[in-house]
Amino acid sequence: MWKGITLRATLIAIFSSVFQAFGIYNVHAVSGVTEGGVLGATLLLQHWFDISPAVSSFVFNVICYAIGWKMLGKTFLYYSAVATASYSLSYRIMEQFPPLWPQLYETPLLAALLGAVFIGIGAGLCVRAGGASCGDDALAMSLAHLFKTKIENIYLISDLTVLGLSLTYIPVRRIAYSLLTVLLSGKIIGIVQRVEFKKKAAD
Repeated sequence: MWKGITLRATLIAIFSSVFQAFGIYNVHAVSGVTEGGVLGATLLLQHWFDISPAVSSFVFNVICYAIGWKMLGKTFLYYSAVATASYSLSYRIMEQFPPLWPQLYETPLLAALLGAVFIGIGAGLCVRAGGASCGDDALAMSLAHLFKTKIENIYLISDLTVLGLSLTYIPVRRIAYSLLTVLLSGKIIGIVQRVEFKKKAAD
């Protein structure tokens, strides 16, 4: 085992990626409110080319992790591999069942808020664990480290790029809700990444 790898962080990486996959499948994929970055790009490919996010996310992630590995090291690569495999496998399993909340299409504001919670907490926990369940998380971590800036600033740039492309299949009104969800999820990721948890006092 590499130095710095723990069972606790591994379990967090698994949980966070499954949590994100649940949100993408049950909220974003049915509501017409998309995400930015790699997550949004996978939904874009699913719409235009019928490519499952379980497949496209894996390809995107491998590319981004190859970039992030040089800056973030082997421990990062381990947790990211665990998270990526968990995300793809759990999404594939979820695809075997109908979405839980198809009615979210009629309530885009609720979908935007709910989606931001799933993505923000999921990605934030994975970043805290030392990995990234999605390629843009890895890329954002690398660029934030390189340019010494807050990670949510990097997310915003990549998210706006994907949202612009998503206008090819999502109405402008829905894109407005999508912008809300990416702004909120980026803020939540930053908060979860930086929050300090008090250690239990020794007896």
